[in-house]
Amino acid sequence: MAVVAPLLALLYSVPGLCRWLARPYYPLSALLATAFLLVRKVPPLCQGLPSQREDGNPCDFDWREVEILMFLSAIVMMKNRRSMFLMTCKPPLYMGPEYIKYFSDKTIDEELDRDKRVTWIVEFFANWSSECQSFAPIFADLSLKYNCSGLHFGKVDVGRYTDVSTRYKVSTSPLTKQLPTLILFQGGTETMRRPQIDKKGRAVSWTFSEENVIREFNLNELYQKAKKQAKPREEGPEEPPAPDGETKKDK
Repeated sequence: MAVVAPLLALLYSVPGLCRWLARPYYPLSALLATAFLLVRKVPPLCQGLPSQREDGNPCDFDWREVEILMFLSAIVMMKNRRSMFLMTCKPPLYMGPEYIKYFSDKTIDEELDRDKRVTWIVEFFANWSSECQSFAPIFADLSLKYNCSGLHFGKVDVGRYTDVSTRYKVSTSPLTKQLPTLILFQGGTETMRRPQIDKKGRAVSWTFSEENVIREFNLNELYQKAKKQAKPREEGPEEPPAPDGETKKDK
């Protein structure tokens, strides 16, 4: 698993890496950085360079250069913390069984308004979020247990569809800690969400465990109610009575 996870993360980042290489600024910067290391570390190129080291070795970094390089490395890591996390710590994507409908920016509104009798629990997530990746198998398991004709589970990637995050007021900033967000839709309208948002736009601390979701969203009650509402639809309309008391057998 320790080897598979970084490989999956690397494959996932290939399209972004190709777009990155298509911009001349970044390959040129990488070329200049490599050239600096070659000139600074490879003899005989480094032999004529001045050095402030006590041993006078011009092919090694002195303390001033080490401090500058460490400072620049810290800035690069802070500016690209999402990419660094993706490449090093991101768990593999959940690939197990589930009863979940995946929405796009064009289908989510249409699906929520299609049948007002259906209750939806929708997860707003982003693939780069470790919290979302940890919650994925829990949400999938809940969909397997509680999905029925009157209670559906859905997901939408707000990291990809940014206009959906704006429309449903789900911030994708890591500072707000709003990912993942679960929203309950009844009759096509939002009735509750977790985590809740304070006045500063930050998420109120809430643990995304199976027990918490079942309790906070009253999943057992919603499931029973949805099954009762679905029975008349499954049975269909009643047959009209035969004229003059005639029975099916008489027919």
